[in-house]
Amino acid sequence: MIRHSSAAARARRPAQLLGLILACAAVVQAQTPARVSRSGEAGRATPERLGFSRERLARLDRYIEGEILQRHKSGAVVLVARHGRIAWEKAYGLADVASGRPMRMDAMFRLMSMTKPVTSVALLTLYEQGKFQLTDALAEHLPQFRDVKLYTGNDATGQMILKPPKRPITIQDVFRHTAGFTYGGYFEDIPVDKAYRNAGIEYAKLGSVDELARKVAGMPLLYEPGERWVYSYAHDVQAALVEHFSGVAFDEYCRRAIFQPLGMKDTVFGMPEERAGRYPTAYAADGSGGIKGVAREDDLYVHMTGHPFGGVGLAPTARDYLRFAQMLLNGGKLDGVRILGRKTVELMISDHLPFRDAGLGARGALRLGRVRAQRSGAGGQPRLARAVRLARVCKRLVRGRSEGGSHRAALHPVHPQRRALRR
Repeated sequence: MIRHSSAAARARRPAQLLGLILACAAVVQAQTPARVSRSGEAGRATPERLGFSRERLARLDRYIEGEILQRHKSGAVVLVARHGRIAWEKAYGLADVASGRPMRMDAMFRLMSMTKPVTSVALLTLYEQGKFQLTDALAEHLPQFRDVKLYTGNDATGQMILKPPKRPITIQDVFRHTAGFTYGGYFEDIPVDKAYRNAGIEYAKLGSVDELARKVAGMPLLYEPGERWVYSYAHDVQAALVEHFSGVAFDEYCRRAIFQPLGMKDTVFGMPEERAGRYPTAYAADGSGGIKGVAREDDLYVHMTGHPFGGVGLAPTARDYLRFAQMLLNGGKLDGVRILGRKTVELMISDHLPFRDAGLGARGALRLGRVRAQRSGAGGQPRLARAVRLARVCKRLVRGRSEGGSHRAALHPVHPQRRALRR
């Protein structure tokens, strides 16, 4: 895993997606489930024994050091693992430039949107408990979405023209970003986004996922449910569903259902005061190719300490997030603890979009290739290639996204018609 302390620089330079890669996930071969030790620590092995080139890993070393020397990053933590064993682990540079505080291997990083896969796993644990069906209308469980309207344009006076959507939003739509929601101007600046901002739908201004979901329910839909893919606040609506079905706060459910069973002892929401010293300073682009520190009062994670959300907010160590990713690579379990069923993981990482192409707003077209599947059985049900699926999930899961990237891994639900899939 590679985590660094300059989110703005990452957005500016696509090559800096390294800051979001969990290298173990990109290279793991998942035919044989991997284990880590009962103590919760992954074992170590030489790069060669795990199938890596030490020379190529040295290139990675030089790249990270070069990024720091050029002031594109203050520091980084790199973790490369395969088959549950660590081949490369190193802390680079500084956690805080002003004080000279060095980066530590146990640094806790603002996970930002890589919170989303954890949210989806939390909701899918409740799906496995029979709390809902993916084809259920969202309004069946969150009634505030019962009277949503679709934006179709503006009239001569500039007022929005609204009409009822052709069909209700389903929970499956909420899983796959096809519900009609937007991200309120993070990627575009259109009338629907402006409506979000005017309603105060911004993480720093909101107090809970329930408040966020209620406000989103009052916003016009950007498109007909199921007809487009648009990155959005959908995972925060998922978090509201977690609270609805579980009866407990979203962050508490994540602790009970995921973090504690997996031994993720260093994963929290926000920035608790007692752990603040382990967080690198947040940095933004300074306009001249370097970075500048973000003031504490402007740090979103300070606000999120008491206000957990489903789309952003988690802060783990590299090793903790490795455990989460390894659980998925193992088909839903780690160290004998099962979080999700194997079939749920297989189906979760398959492509559930009903179309091939989708756009990420004005930033450019996002091509979503179809997942190929073999055909078998009397009903012609697709047989998923497990090794390919599980290798892809964490490759996509932790690559994050830049302006043309994808968050598809671990965000897609189990389609009810595909439960009979075989290995």
